Amino acid sequence: MNPFSYGRADDNASAVRQAQESQARFLGGGTNLVDLMRETIEQPSSLVDVSGLSTTIEDSANGGLLIGASVKNTALAENWSVRTRYPALTRAIVAGASPQIRNMATVGGNILQRTRCAYFYDLEGSACNKRNPGSGCDAVDGFNRMHAILGASPACVATHPSDMCVALATFDTVVHLEGANGARTLPLEDFHYLPGDHPEIETMLEPGELITAVELPPLPFSWNSTYRKVRDRSSYAFALVSVAAALAVEDGLVRDVRVALGGVALKPWRARIAENNLVGQPANTASFRAAAEAELAHARRLSGNGFKIELAARTVTAVLGELAGEPM
Repeated sequence: MNPFSYGRADDNASAVRQAQESQARFLGGGTNLVDLMRETIEQPSSLVDVSGLSTTIEDSANGGLLIGASVKNTALAENWSVRTRYPALTRAIVAGASPQIRNMATVGGNILQRTRCAYFYDLEGSACNKRNPGSGCDAVDGFNRMHAILGASPACVATHPSDMCVALATFDTVVHLEGANGARTLPLEDFHYLPGDHPEIETMLEPGELITAVELPPLPFSWNSTYRKVRDRSSYAFALVSVAAALAVEDGLVRDVRVALGGVALKPWRARIAENNLVGQPANTASFRAAAEAELAHARRLSGNGFKIELAARTVTAVLGELAGEPM
């Protein structure tokens, strides 16, 4: 691990001020950043500790929830407003990691965590455009069972590992940022880039810009939401496919719906095609399956991950059926 300096921020402004050098990194819980430093993938010259900032969960002015970026995952999952108004978020967090990690991990850090692709972590033996631009992507022709079927490119087929972000994407979450040029907001759906030709550029963050909070807008049917994660073992495993959804049904028809997928792309994948195809349709298995297939029509399989297409279609269908009250 390379030598680095450490400083603790007293407020958002001091955090931004301390982070203006290009190799500075913000430290929250450290559950991903410290691992990356141990592997020498990340080599910051300084760490700015922001774990004491933005630690509250409160009602927003428009009736939603404003969640500080340094709120621990455990505290967020256990919050009464989250559990009753946005239950998919609680379920996604609990599915995401061990209790010990949830006790340390923060909201902002969860959004910024980097891929767990094995080739990304293999500094000595593997080509990875995300780690070393222009070197190639060994996952394309390698062991790619966990890799992307949507939004990938020849330059990168990695997936975003977060469970929490999939639920946040479902609820039209807005990310609050503060940097040298002031404060701004971004929809979470736009926050992460797809890889294209430059997978090393992962987010829309400007240098030294700090996530200060995320805001969940009010959604009248968010209480009828859930999260399902399909994985190789029952605990502490990343998703093969995950689905977060919220559903409103009126007179047997889909009045409104939100769907997002995890484990399938290098960002939480908002299923806009499926949503658009469902509104006004019967709230039944046939409609749910057709919408899922429409969303996945442009999925691209690799040598080892083609099973994800059918798995994703079945999981979307099952999750929406559960929310609609269909017999399982």
